[in-house]
Amino acid sequence: MQEHYFELSIKVSSHHALFSDFLADTLPVGFEETEDGFIVRSEDELDTIVWGLEQFNEALQKALGETIELECEQKKLKSSDWVASYQQSIEPLAIDKFYIHPTWSQPNPDLINIIIDPALAFGTGHHPTTASVLRAISEYVKEDDRVLDVGCGSGILAIAAMKLGAKVDACDTDSISVENSITNAKLNELEFENIWEGSAQNLTTKYDFVVANIVADVLIFIANDLKKALKEDGLLVLSGILDKYEERVLSFYKDCELIKKIEQDEWVTLILKKKINT
Repeated sequence: MQEHYFELSIKVSSHHALFSDFLADTLPVGFEETEDGFIVRSEDELDTIVWGLEQFNEALQKALGETIELECEQKKLKSSDWVASYQQSIEPLAIDKFYIHPTWSQPNPDLINIIIDPALAFGTGHHPTTASVLRAISEYVKEDDRVLDVGCGSGILAIAAMKLGAKVDACDTDSISVENSITNAKLNELEFENIWEGSAQNLTTKYDFVVANIVADVLIFIANDLKKALKEDGLLVLSGILDKYEERVLSFYKDCELIKKIEQDEWVTLILKKKINT
């Protein structure tokens, strides 16, 4: 371990979720979310990230026609303080049947425990989209269901389904996400039926439950693949959708019936079912 590391404190006045998505897509390491922003820690200087945030903020202000205040402060700190400080910042989380916690926290004896170390991937259940899908899994996934997780990320959604007794396949176009999902599954003493780097295109298996927690544009692009993977009586869960894009996404799923909508902050999660005779 290096003697020092860099800590970048980021504060934003609004559109916290959009900045969170930007960091998730940009950073090679995890980050901590705070009430008014984020904290990024790295052994390398984070000047490039500061520049990227400034460029993103400028473009976002122009697109939205409003002022967004952005503050970035970078510090050089001793590495001996990093691990303890980081671990203390991660709070376990209870969502319906599930209790998500890192390896250094105690399990909850009354809930279904999911071990996720945030250092390994971004999906920890704290983001509204992940939390909403966990609620959908808690309500609808049954033992022996065949489940497909498209864009599996940290594997938290797939692991939740496996904890309920489902047989789970998963895929992600990012090789690091696939590795993280496998690692997190092993932490929970679980295994995927199948997991691969790539898409859900040309699958021959039909699933009882298909989930895709990505972004609106990708959900539109892969709409046919997701629907083809679904059994006639199966459920399709779409998440990662800002509320202003809900109708646009639904227009590509007109052959599906909206069963339920879960809303949190400015995000929506849609639970769909194929319409009969379509």
